Amino acid sequence: MRRAAATLLVATLALAGCSGSTSSDGPQVVVTTNILGDVVRTVVGDEAEVTVLMKPDADPHSFEISAQEAALLRGADLVVSNGLGLEEGLQRHLDGAVEAGVETFVAGDHVEVLDYSAEQGGAPDPHFWTDPTQMAGVVDALTDELTDVEGLDGAVVAEQAAAYRAELENLDADMESAFAAIAEERRSLVTNHHVFGYLADRFGFRVVGAVVPGGTTLASPSAADLEDLARAIEDAGVPTIFAESSQPDRLVQVLADEAGVDVEVVELFTESLTAAGGGAETYLDMQRANTERIAAGLSQ
Repeated sequence: MRRAAATLLVATLALAGCSGSTSSDGPQVVVTTNILGDVVRTVVGDEAEVTVLMKPDADPHSFEISAQEAALLRGADLVVSNGLGLEEGLQRHLDGAVEAGVETFVAGDHVEVLDYSAEQGGAPDPHFWTDPTQMAGVVDALTDELTDVEGLDGAVVAEQAAAYRAELENLDADMESAFAAIAEERRSLVTNHHVFGYLADRFGFRVVGAVVPGGTTLASPSAADLEDLARAIEDAGVPTIFAESSQPDRLVQVLADEAGVDVEVVELFTESLTAAGGGAETYLDMQRANTERIAAGLSQ
C-alpha cells in the first residue's frame, strides 16, 4: 500500500511542479537537508528517485514543508535525515513517518557525536558535515542501508559510494594541507552561531565564540553575550569573523553597532548549499570554498 501511495503522491507533486520529482519509477528516497541530499544523490545515482525537501539557501533549523511533501515522507521507501536536533521545524513530520512504518536513516546515528559546551547548553552538535571524515562514516552507513531498499542495485550503489568516499578522502587531505599553513596563534574561529565544532576538532582550531549562542539560528544574542564575545575577540586577537552567507549583514551590524569590534567579516557556506551559481552547489564545493576563505582570513 505504501508503494502505491508513494507513486500517486510523486505523480501529484510532479504535476504541481515540485522540484526533485521527475519520475515515479523505482524506489523513492526522501532527504531532509540539501547537504545530505547532494550526498545521497551522488551515492544513489540513477538507482532511485531522490527528493530533497530543503530548498537551496534555506535554514535547516526553520524550513517548513507542504502537506504534499509531508505525505511524500510517509510514502517513501527510505527517509534520510540529519538528526541530532537539526531539523527543528520538521521533526513532527519525521516522527509521523516513523509512526507510519517508513524506513529511516538518521545520519547523526552514525557520527562520533560532539556535544556543545555546558555554556552552550551541552546538547549534541548536529553540524558533523564540517568534518569530511565524519561525512565519510555517514556514507559508509548509508551504503549499507541502501542495500536493503528493494529495487536498488547494491553493486552499483557500492561502486558509486566508493568513488565518492575517495573524493571525501581527497577533500580531507586538501583541507588539512590548507589549514596547516595557518600560524598556531591565529587558529581561532568566531562565527555567527556555533557550527564549526567538528571542523575545529578535526583540524586543530579553537572556537573562540559565536554571536548567536548555541547551535541554532533561532536563538538571539543578549547584551551579555555580545560583551563576552567582544572581550574574547580582543583577547584572541582574531583578525576575521566568519558569517553565514545567508546572514552576513546581521553579524556585521551586531558587531559594529553593539559590540564595537573592528574586524573583517568573511562569508562562509555553513548549513545550506546554494542555487546554481551561488558558489556552493555541492557539498564538496561548499567545503572547498570554506577552506579557502578560512585559510585566507586567518593568514592575513
